[in-house]
Amino acid sequence: MTAVAFLIQTVFGFYILAVMLRFLLQCVRADFYNPLVQFLVRITNPLLLPLRRVVPGYRGLDLAAVVLAFVLQLLEVVLLNMLSIQPVGVGSLLLLTLLELLKLLINIYLWSVIIQALLSWFNPDPYHPAARVLAQLTAPVLRPAQRMLPPISGVDLSPMLVVIALIFISLLLQDFLGLWAGVR
Repeated sequence: MTAVAFLIQTVFGFYILAVMLRFLLQCVRADFYNPLVQFLVRITNPLLLPLRRVVPGYRGLDLAAVVLAFVLQLLEVVLLNMLSIQPVGVGSLLLLTLLELLKLLINIYLWSVIIQALLSWFNPDPYHPAARVLAQLTAPVLRPAQRMLPPISGVDLSPMLVVIALIFISLLLQDFLGLWAGVR
């Protein structure tokens, strides 16, 4: 059973990650001519384009990508639930789906900020496709932190502040999930 669960989590996890990254990069208006973004567009288009005919965008947000990520995450949770000994109800499956997507969102930003902070030590080419996408993705979470905590003697500690905040939010979600599981 664990091998099947691993396979389900891996396949769904990578595709949900691609859909979520595409949505986030659309939100931050990333350069869609970037090769990495083009890769995400090409692998997500087969499921996303037909869904866009049914689910329209709203105020510049690609709601079809949100729906696709939610449906795929729900399908993963349902398949994993079918493998488990203790099946859960529909409400629990929906809440677990939402929490899994929130955890993924937090992890995307957590690792993006960490990788960008590490790359800043080596002064990469700012025109490298990966560096540009990373900078565009993390700018919305780093900018407020940089206003709160300006560089001290040329050292930017704002990524540390963002990482602490993201880990704190992740732990709050885990606590909520633990409390919720205890109540059911």
